[in-house]
Amino acid sequence: MEDLSHLKHTPLHALHLSLGARMVPFAGYEMPVQYPEGVLKEHLHTRNAAGLFDVSHMGQIVIRPKSGSVADAALALERLVPVDVLGLQEGRQRYGLFTNAEGGILDDLMIANRGDHLFLVVNAACKDADFAHLRNGLGESCDVMMLPDRALIALQGPRAEAVLCELWADVASMRFMDVAEADLHDVTCIISRSGYTGEDGFEISVPADSAVDVAERLLEHPDVMPIGLGARDSLRLEAGLCLYGNDIDTGTTPIEASLEWAIQKSRRAGGDRAGGFPGADRILAELANGVARRRVGLRPEGRAPVRGGARLFADAEGKTPAGTVTSGGFGPSVDGPIAMGYVDAAHAENGTRLFAEVRGKYLPVAASTLPFVKQTYKR
Repeated sequence: MEDLSHLKHTPLHALHLSLGARMVPFAGYEMPVQYPEGVLKEHLHTRNAAGLFDVSHMGQIVIRPKSGSVADAALALERLVPVDVLGLQEGRQRYGLFTNAEGGILDDLMIANRGDHLFLVVNAACKDADFAHLRNGLGESCDVMMLPDRALIALQGPRAEAVLCELWADVASMRFMDVAEADLHDVTCIISRSGYTGEDGFEISVPADSAVDVAERLLEHPDVMPIGLGARDSLRLEAGLCLYGNDIDTGTTPIEASLEWAIQKSRRAGGDRAGGFPGADRILAELANGVARRRVGLRPEGRAPVRGGARLFADAEGKTPAGTVTSGGFGPSVDGPIAMGYVDAAHAENGTRLFAEVRGKYLPVAASTLPFVKQTYKR
């Protein structure tokens, strides 16, 4: 039996154990990979009703300008991300990327305008490095604070709004990427209409000492089931969403990763605040001229899954390399194997036939558009 004693715990750790979760190491934390219902049922329940996820291992960071307004903090942050932060309205958030001098991705994150400060959510494995990166880049003009005393839970699925409305009726007026402060079960929380499953839903930042109370209140609803990391991974893969460290990293650029939609016009060539972020020369050149490889979806033929790390070839004999699988598994909602990875631009077109090397055999797969399931965000 694996020793997990060295791992950190989220504020919901005891609740996971009481619910019968199987715990595994993830990003330095002991986290639930599944509950007694199992990954398949958890996945489908989220698609059909509502699933509750503990994402408290992720980093929550506040950026406040030392003088001036939140616009000053936004302009400062734009020196680190290829994102229009200045144009982000109060009560709204957007997806962003930290890039390095070579144009590689240091992390992906969410950025919210909270009126007098910016609120960031970053990945668990990167949060200490991200915090140091922010302090180094913004420290002279902004106060940068990690919030270790807060938990983060996600309520995802078509019934999420109805469930949360029972605690706060105004949630029904929120649209995708709105952020608001509200009292849930007499606990002041920060709620965003967002998530990482492709479903409508919410992420809720809650004081750590009240996290169990809020989670238990949500789990009392018959439509809500606790969901572990196993189903979280299959849900985000079906939705075509990247997992940092698998599908994006310092060796991939936003354009290679098919994330150019996250770079607004104001930051592109010809925009009023074009460039000015790490790796801008390469990233803007790739926007203009294209890239040699692209992240695409992959649909294996048959029922055998193709996992991350599998090599892709243009021929059934494995003589002509064409790319690499970065994530793969079974998609319960599509009832078949799915994957994503990077392929040469010449083989990236939808429907292009490729072959994945799996245990010495070359299994046929087809390049596919993403996502594999329709996203149901409330816009």
